Amino acid sequence: MSLIYVMILAVVQGLAELLPVSSSAHVVVTEKLLGLDPTSPQMTLLLVMLHTGTMFAVILYFWKQWRARYFASAEKFKRVALLLIVATILTGIVGEGLIKVVEHTLFRGTPHAEIENLFGRLDLIAPALAAAGVLILVAGLAAKGASGTNASASTEVSLGQAGLIGAVQGLCLPFRGFSRSGATISVAMLAGVSKVSAEAFSFALAVILTPPVIAREALRLLRAEHAAGGASLGSAVLPSLLGALFSFLAGLLALKWLSQWLEKGRWYLFGIYCLAAAAVVFALYRAGY
Repeated sequence: MSLIYVMILAVVQGLAELLPVSSSAHVVVTEKLLGLDPTSPQMTLLLVMLHTGTMFAVILYFWKQWRARYFASAEKFKRVALLLIVATILTGIVGEGLIKVVEHTLFRGTPHAEIENLFGRLDLIAPALAAAGVLILVAGLAAKGASGTNASASTEVSLGQAGLIGAVQGLCLPFRGFSRSGATISVAMLAGVSKVSAEAFSFALAVILTPPVIAREALRLLRAEHAAGGASLGSAVLPSLLGALFSFLAGLLALKWLSQWLEKGRWYLFGIYCLAAAAVVFALYRAGY
């Protein structure tokens, strides 16, 4: 894969990561338009590494807020650590369980089939985008309607809310297009968490989730290399590392202005965007992509 393709994908990832519009779906669609195979181990590893790059950008951006909110005292740290552990455990239970159900249902009788084989299916990405759009739209309109009583929204995430957010994050794992940040922040808002607290908690969860996902895709690539009888691992790792660097830089640039627009009470507009994007993706699918 050429360096220019890596840069294009990194910029798409960096610009879309903070927004609840499914950066994965945007990267997958871009890969299809560039003639790349999103389901290959090399491409799924690249996608994960692009997320890794923007993850570090997110850490830099949210660090002051997390330090004040989560690291101000030992008690606060212990509390948020418990919440993140509970949410992550439920993510694993729901996500891995759903992945196994999908693999054994849709790939019955197909040897060595994996959930990643579905990542290039635009006919599945389109409804996932639409579902995320509906959820974001409902949460955004509910928050807009309750703007006069916004003070009632909790600035702290409860144990039950953390479990709910983690379970919803698990629902996002098998489906490209079902925005992780859009779903988790929307559900948190509907559960009574303030948007700022929901956003901070959602991205903290993303930081925890990324390393095991990287490990999963690296193992998948190693298995594919072994099955191919010695395909070049370096040919996939180097573009992935460069992609992580480029997406980190693109994410830092995007963070300077994207988050400001995000906080202006216009959450529902992202739902409208996802619905429109779902229509475009379905049109691309009908066109043969």
